[in-house]
Amino acid sequence: MATADLVSRAQAGDGEAFRALTEPHRRELLVHCYRMLGSFQDAEDTLQDTLLSAWRGIGAFEGRASVRTWLYRIATNRCLDALRAASRRPAEPWDVTEIEPPAPSRLGEVAWLEPFPDDSLAGAAAAPPGPAARYEQTEAISLAFVTALQVLPARQVAVLILRDVLGYHAREVAALLDTTLESVTSALKRARAGLARSLGPAADRAPAPAAGSPAEQRLVRKFVRAYAASDVEGLVALLTDDIQLTMPPIPFEYHGRGDVARFYTALLRPGRSYDFVPTRANGQPALGAYVRAPNGVRHSIGVVVLTLAGDRIAAITRFDTGVLPSFGLPRSLPPRTVDPEGGSR
Repeated sequence: MATADLVSRAQAGDGEAFRALTEPHRRELLVHCYRMLGSFQDAEDTLQDTLLSAWRGIGAFEGRASVRTWLYRIATNRCLDALRAASRRPAEPWDVTEIEPPAPSRLGEVAWLEPFPDDSLAGAAAAPPGPAARYEQTEAISLAFVTALQVLPARQVAVLILRDVLGYHAREVAALLDTTLESVTSALKRARAGLARSLGPAADRAPAPAAGSPAEQRLVRKFVRAYAASDVEGLVALLTDDIQLTMPPIPFEYHGRGDVARFYTALLRPGRSYDFVPTRANGQPALGAYVRAPNGVRHSIGVVVLTLAGDRIAAITRFDTGVLPSFGLPRSLPPRTVDPEGGSR
């Protein structure tokens, strides 16, 4: 059915026609909201606000821009409203009471961040970016990129995403944000400089192995084996010299092999047993992490996302158990059972 006919029907109150207009853009709008807000849950809420605003405003849609561009205009402004209205969530204290962590290398600027489950990325790149895009879509959903965005002022984030990720021309961005071309040009210049500072040397690292490739799987298996065995030396051997370990919403950051080794020496106690459930987040390998209790029940300690560079791990980001539902992961797993041939499952 032609878009014009769907618009006419939606303007007449046809909910099915409205869904047919908006559903093809739902996933990419969710990713857009996530990039701006840095929170998967907040992105889902803001997407719902966007679609509600679009339904209420469909009567005023005149077709001067595409339905997709009209939806991006609404979503971007809903995100800006959310960022203005919400006070930044405070950082949280260290949450493992029986372990005293070493002094961090520094306290992070971005205390609040959530991972984006790869299952929700399917179909998000249905429409190719415009000619002004500077970033690959996979790069622009990575944890490093999204984290760097959160340091920038909200208006700069909006301009950079619309221009350099989605590829809108400067005049289109000015119209989307109800501002001037000069304002967009200035904001983009400052945003690019701020993003480059935040990304730092990460932009020069070796590329990660292809998603799901044997090289990626081997490196993840090595990490799991070292972690599960509390083998700090083996774990540190997998890391780049400039490794970064973060754990939002706890603001502690550990930089470099030495500080990360001290952290894991304090954390990985002999006698503790760990299990991992593979998943993916932000286009990167991730693991649901569980520690075994004396009764064999395995309790979650959160989700770990790995940033790979060549044959090494360049960043480890640990998220707390609040993100488990987004990945369909339980808070606990039953005890392992032993099969008749002596294996476990």
